[in-house]
Amino acid sequence: MNNVMKNAILLLLMITGFFASFSLMAHGVDDATKQFLEANQGAAIFPFIYIGAKHMVTGYDHLLFLVGVIFFLFRSKDVVIYVSLFTLGHSLTLLYGVFSNIQINAYLIDAIIGLSVVYKGFDNLGGFKRLLGYQPNTKLAVMIFGLFHGFGLATKIQEFKLPEDGLVTNILSFNIGVEIGQFLALGMVLIILSFWRRHRSYLSFATLTNTALMSAGFMLIGLQLTGYFIS
Repeated sequence: MNNVMKNAILLLLMITGFFASFSLMAHGVDDATKQFLEANQGAAIFPFIYIGAKHMVTGYDHLLFLVGVIFFLFRSKDVVIYVSLFTLGHSLTLLYGVFSNIQINAYLIDAIIGLSVVYKGFDNLGGFKRLLGYQPNTKLAVMIFGLFHGFGLATKIQEFKLPEDGLVTNILSFNIGVEIGQFLALGMVLIILSFWRRHRSYLSFATLTNTALMSAGFMLIGLQLTGYFIS
């Protein structure tokens, strides 16, 4: 087995193992951030930008979905279009969910986010063409799942019952931070994929990679549904 194949397998293990094992703590809020959110009064632009960026960078489910979205996008124009649709979707529901005080069970919304990872991996494998005989609109699917990802972000914020004073500024700052974190995380993913795409193993291992994405998505669904039924 050559080094390229070993590296590809290592990447797959990172996708299925690292993100899954990290899932119980990555999407939560550390004690320092929790204390800040509960004690904060008034507008705090830069702290909320930082919290939003940190949340997205450690948001394993969001990142897995984005990996699936851009896996077969080889043109920069297509990457921009799809990521913009995802960004529009989660920004709308993040802002709408918080300002309208829409309460959604965190376990269920995170299970749907896990489903989005399964969906994209299955879509990349051509599963819908084989199963249904046609290809669903991929741009629309990314937009719709972006809406669910946004509700997931909104749910995390709502857990802390932020005061009304400075709420608009803080939530907008959080959303800006989310976009900054997404840009940084997406940049790292694109660098890795760009390097891998130079080798023939990229397409050779495409099936295995997207199967691994689906497996990770199913594990996330299982974790969230388990939490829902035992909580």
